[in-house]
Amino acid sequence: MDSSSLFRLTFFFSIVVFLLANSLFFSSKTYFQPTSKTRKTKFGSILETPIFKVNNTFDSSPSHPLDPLTIQEINKAQIIISSYKPFLGSFPSIRSLSLDEPEKIQVLNWKYGNPLPPRRAFVIAWANDQVHLLIVDLNLGQVISHVQNPGSGYPPISIDDVRVAIRATLSNEEFNKSIVARGVNFSDLVCTTPSSGWFGPEEEGKRIMKVRCYSSQGTPSFYMRPIEGLVVIVDIDKGEVIKILDTSPKIPIPNGENTDYRYTSQDMPPQMEPLNPISIEQPKGPSFTIENGHNVKWANWDFHLKADQRAGIVISRARIRDSETGEPRSVMYKGFASELFVPYMDIDENWYFRSYMDAGEFGLGATAMSLVPLNDCPRYSYFMDGLFVTADGKPFVQPNIICVFERYAGDISWRHSDLPIHGFEERIRESRPKVTLVARMAASVGNYDYIFDWEFQTDGLIRVTVGLSGMLMVKGTPQNSTNEDDIFGPLVSENVIGVAHDHFITFHLDMDIDGPINSFVKVGLVKEENPSTKTPRKSYWKAKRQVIEKEKDAQIKLKLYEPSEFHFINPLRKSRIGNPTGYKIVPKGNAASLLDLDDPPQVRSAFTNNQIWVTPYNKSEQWAGGLLVYQSKGEDTLAVWSNRNREIKEKDIVLWYTLGFHHVPCQEDFPVMPTVTSTFDLKPLNFFERNPILRARPNFDEDLPVCRSTNLN
Repeated sequence: MDSSSLFRLTFFFSIVVFLLANSLFFSSKTYFQPTSKTRKTKFGSILETPIFKVNNTFDSSPSHPLDPLTIQEINKAQIIISSYKPFLGSFPSIRSLSLDEPEKIQVLNWKYGNPLPPRRAFVIAWANDQVHLLIVDLNLGQVISHVQNPGSGYPPISIDDVRVAIRATLSNEEFNKSIVARGVNFSDLVCTTPSSGWFGPEEEGKRIMKVRCYSSQGTPSFYMRPIEGLVVIVDIDKGEVIKILDTSPKIPIPNGENTDYRYTSQDMPPQMEPLNPISIEQPKGPSFTIENGHNVKWANWDFHLKADQRAGIVISRARIRDSETGEPRSVMYKGFASELFVPYMDIDENWYFRSYMDAGEFGLGATAMSLVPLNDCPRYSYFMDGLFVTADGKPFVQPNIICVFERYAGDISWRHSDLPIHGFEERIRESRPKVTLVARMAASVGNYDYIFDWEFQTDGLIRVTVGLSGMLMVKGTPQNSTNEDDIFGPLVSENVIGVAHDHFITFHLDMDIDGPINSFVKVGLVKEENPSTKTPRKSYWKAKRQVIEKEKDAQIKLKLYEPSEFHFINPLRKSRIGNPTGYKIVPKGNAASLLDLDDPPQVRSAFTNNQIWVTPYNKSEQWAGGLLVYQSKGEDTLAVWSNRNREIKEKDIVLWYTLGFHHVPCQEDFPVMPTVTSTFDLKPLNFFERNPILRARPNFDEDLPVCRSTNLN
């Protein structure tokens, strides 16, 4: 294998796992400011329109305690680490370097104009075959905490790990013979390193990667052309191949026909009436403002917004103005996607380990590519960059990974009509349009794309939506029939199985309803028999409230025929008629894991055992799958914390909600999937004294320009 082929394989992997590509493409530049232009790619070009962006703040001083580290702060942290005595001989591999957020009480007491709390960086590093957790005080210029090997699990993989795994694979004679025997040209070879999970003692004491390969011949969609039955297991600390699984050399590689999903490659017209272009125009511009790059103000809302290398999009200090007094009132201290678990339902020895933890193993922010104007986000969107760190500790900017925009889809915010009766001379018709504010990010974690929307409504509701698109992870098969017992999913194209799988996204929602002291209330809807004979009704239901006192009683499995509501209330603040102020979580379509609780992937992802958990606030308990996820054993998860059964009544508490999808693929998912979504709502509950948007202004004809087509035939 020549050096150019090795480089090509490594480069292709950098496309597949963008987390690792960061080190390749940005290590030589500390800052990149995008401009409007036509961006050329390997497989075509994308016309980029001008974007609405406030001056980037990564070069300036932070203005809020929760602002991400600046370029100067990251560079300073790198210098401090390089001069730290344990690393004088060799700079460690940095797997995460981000703001070590101040204590919550410091943030809550801080006001604009006050000095910022001490700025610190939290670092996860890999050096000398050990995990190192560092806290770097940027004001003092020194490391103030250093913990080694805090438990099972390793940091996310780096581009150096990938290079080691690819080099060991391509240097292996047995592997090369297998590729030649399958008739694959090395110039078409694309290899990826899916995470390996953890499946027992034989994997103890070493970091492993399991290399899987594809053919890119004739298509940019190499995921649809797997080289089935060939997996290489590599010890990445030793740079050695441990084992090669070559079980099915006669399985054909699916052809690339009809797999090119690019618009410029479609040679047949769509068999539907063409749609005219549509855009929601704002003749006076957007109604929202973003101050200092991160503080969003819109209608009656204000919140802090930033990109995070692991969580993706993070919403903090979300407050809404009271509709009667104008007082800014706290709703949520911090909300983000904590972990994303994707287990595949194939128990073949080449597949069983595919059970991904995408946030902790790869990073939702790190895998977020630039959003496409007019397609990912509408006109008049504001685009926000993410500032992340490479393995050598250098800062880099990933441009335009979050967009903020106002949405109007013709929906109604509220309405009522009355007929002209009892003295009313005119029919009453009152209606208000629903305009909302959306903060969006899309993570491309290998073959899958995850679209995260945080939508704020003027009535106080927050809607969180997750959309799934991208490509299936498929399996090659010699069969063209789905009647075989050993097939773990349906055929979606010739010789291509769409393997059945799940997606579970667990959200960390630190609700602070009018302050941090809250309680969790389960409101059961209980059927009662009618004890009276005065009416013919047989039964009815009523709400029975239970204030939950301990964590274990807040471990909730959703049940259709045992319905409940789930309230977060502030018992210290009451409405004028005596109800505690609150919010409730409103689940929508959902799914639960069907795996055995002692199945290794489910042990690691025990945070999906319930749809709802409530825990006391703990700064160290943010990641549902644990701080160190790669090859973890499930010893530091949300399920472990919750089983401590701590007090949660009238405490600073955190709501965890898991949104789930079961996915049995179909032909319409090939070669790229139409987006499927699911949502949940955080809805005000006796929070306002009455409808908070009663005085909202309706739209009138003169408010908006009217554009008419000259061709009305």
